Amino acid sequence: MNLTDSQSAANGTELTTHRFAAGAALGSGLDLAQLLPDGWVGSVYASGEPEVRELTFGILPLTDCAPLVVAHERGLFKKHGITSSIAKFASWTATRDALVHGSTQAAQMLFGMPIGAAVGKLGSEQKPLVIPWILNRNGQAITLSARHRGLVGASARDLRPLAQESRDKGRPLVFGLTLAPGTHAMWLRYWLAAGGIHPDKDVALITIPPPQMVANMKAERMDGFCVGEPWNARAIMEGMGYTAIFTEEIWSDHPEKVVAFTEEFAEANPNSVKAALKAMHEASVWCDDRDNRGELTRMLARPEYLDCPEKVIGARLGDISSYGDSRRDAELRGVTFHARNANYPQAKYAVWWLSQFRRWSMLPTAPDYLGVAGRVMRPDFYEAALKELGVTHGGADLGPETLFDGKTFDPSEPEDYAASFDLTAIR
Repeated sequence: MNLTDSQSAANGTELTTHRFAAGAALGSGLDLAQLLPDGWVGSVYASGEPEVRELTFGILPLTDCAPLVVAHERGLFKKHGITSSIAKFASWTATRDALVHGSTQAAQMLFGMPIGAAVGKLGSEQKPLVIPWILNRNGQAITLSARHRGLVGASARDLRPLAQESRDKGRPLVFGLTLAPGTHAMWLRYWLAAGGIHPDKDVALITIPPPQMVANMKAERMDGFCVGEPWNARAIMEGMGYTAIFTEEIWSDHPEKVVAFTEEFAEANPNSVKAALKAMHEASVWCDDRDNRGELTRMLARPEYLDCPEKVIGARLGDISSYGDSRRDAELRGVTFHARNANYPQAKYAVWWLSQFRRWSMLPTAPDYLGVAGRVMRPDFYEAALKELGVTHGGADLGPETLFDGKTFDPSEPEDYAASFDLTAIR
């Protein structure tokens, strides 16, 4: 498979148009080096004033929306020529609808949402979406009901006998996630399966918006959920549950939320996208500075953002020492907004997501792994924005990743990886 580029003229500025050849040679592996921006040609690298100066950014009330809030509140978008506004939504589907209908121009999204849109798994409201910026790494958790405290710890294997017994009685354990193709769904599925629990046969998975997780736990409608902060911390503080495992313990420094644009908007307005990314860079660096965490917590706690007590947000924004049960002092990095090349839109992460869609039969046949990754992940915008800032970044990473179950993901062999698990839905 080859990734090719062509150029088109618009308003005197050449814009990069991407064409993707179908038919991946899966048997011989994928050459992700084809996705490196050094091989791309286009004026995304040219400087210029933003084509569209007024941008609305969609968010959900989650701690990892922080860089968007900071860029808005501290005038960083304005510094780079963007008049910004923030629109808060209650669910990921509402965020999706606002973006594809044009009432927002960019949005905080689960990593899997633009990938899902590319393969027809993002519901009825779909447009091609692109990821020029990873918003954060880590910062999520799997929370279990307090009734499992002392019985189940970090391993889902402790939960397996109860899950099977409940299944056989026709009353399966219920777990909440935020969107079927999203990050929380993948972390929850991976954790359950690593413990010998089939997520589609042994338990029931339901979709719940993040702010409603704790209320549903309190009403005893769920045995557990996977979500971003501060909702895990809130479940603990209200006595409803405890953290079984932090998602960074499943995959250290995993990608989480992204800033997404429609492909149409990004191609037509590359300077606006670059301006937004420049502000995002400065905001992300600010968010990672521990000296700023107190101010950040106060900012996020406001009604127009998380509308949550500062102590709840702060419990998982700095050093994390408690799971809410007898375990303490885990060596955790916590949510990361900039460090360790966090924001680079790595193509291999899209390939991993597609491999998990395949594993759970969300895709009946092998997808065009390289083509989808190349269209959705847009390091050309990222590299151009940081180049204009004079900032050095860590670049593309094509290496393997090993998760907590000891299995290694080789991005050049995604179909083999998807089929290699003991628990899989591939037919």
